[in-house]
Amino acid sequence: MNDRILMSSPDVGELEETYLLNAFRSGWIAPLGPDVDAFEREVADRVGVAHAAALSSGTAALHLGLLCLGVKPGDVVITSTMTFAATANAITYTGARPYFVDSELESGNLDPALLEHALGELRAAGETVSAIVPVDLLGKAADYTRILPIAEAFGVPVLADAAEALGASHAGKQAGAFGAASAISFNGNKIMTTSGGGMLLTDDAELVARVRYLATQARQPAVHYEHTEIGYNYRLSNLLAAVGRAQLTRLDGMMARRRAIRDRYRSLLASVDGVEIFGGADDRDDNCWLTSVVVDPAVTGWTAADLSAALGAANIESRPLWKPMHLQPVFAGAQSMLNGNAQRLFETGVTLPSGSALSDADVDRTIDCAARFVEERR
Repeated sequence: MNDRILMSSPDVGELEETYLLNAFRSGWIAPLGPDVDAFEREVADRVGVAHAAALSSGTAALHLGLLCLGVKPGDVVITSTMTFAATANAITYTGARPYFVDSELESGNLDPALLEHALGELRAAGETVSAIVPVDLLGKAADYTRILPIAEAFGVPVLADAAEALGASHAGKQAGAFGAASAISFNGNKIMTTSGGGMLLTDDAELVARVRYLATQARQPAVHYEHTEIGYNYRLSNLLAAVGRAQLTRLDGMMARRRAIRDRYRSLLASVDGVEIFGGADDRDDNCWLTSVVVDPAVTGWTAADLSAALGAANIESRPLWKPMHLQPVFAGAQSMLNGNAQRLFETGVTLPSGSALSDADVDRTIDCAARFVEERR
């Protein structure tokens, strides 16, 4: 049996090892330190915002961002149904209720028209909507050109979930630079990684100061340990920040590698009716974190699940697109505004190996397997 080909394994090497060893030998082993400070500056400069707070995860960034925007128990927070559970989980950590809005079919991102409709209905019902959390799905930024004016008209702040989209852009502006604040992730499978970790980005100095305070157990400036409110252990390790600094220097190259892999899939599927690259009709501003395809079984005669099974039999990892949050048992009964697109994408999409660490041989093997499957099903 061939070695397993993974979808998006960490892309690390000698440069990351050097940065990590330098941080280790500096003596800054505990959380915080000069690499955390430098990492925050470097990411903020890359994205084009004034401030950044390095945290233990993207989920932590979402949680603290919501708290600092004033989200309270019983409030409603609107988010995309097409996302990973962390987005909705962070909302529930605050005691607020997630309200799920469906997707645009082409991108899978939050549908601005449905968002506006949902805000109108919630206002008419007397609900307090305290935040909107758009999600930049699979490295494609949401349509902030339409979302932000709607949010402003209703007086609701936007916290952008850019966990998957570092390096992507929209309308000439980097993902992570939209809204009152944004959250990004450095989890092991992301476009760049610190093993685990995340960051909150903002132009608001008071907000980022509040995030840092809450992330360090809400400790008061006293010689002893003094606490006047509940805090969290959410800061990033200095050692992991060093890994992130090395990764950031390689980000453009890693995105280019992922795009090259996507282009190979695109070439493979160009002559296959009923199959298209998800979001690929306009992906020039994407970071190409993951490449998925959408299958129309009425045209192909086979399903996304059939393709996934064939890849799995060859020890090649694939998976469906995110299962929408409104279909998750844990959120059964949550309010939502649906058009069916997210469920359709979940049922017809499959994500292929996309990581920048994939070797040419890995990509060749994946494409050969997919090509054989397509030819056998013609």
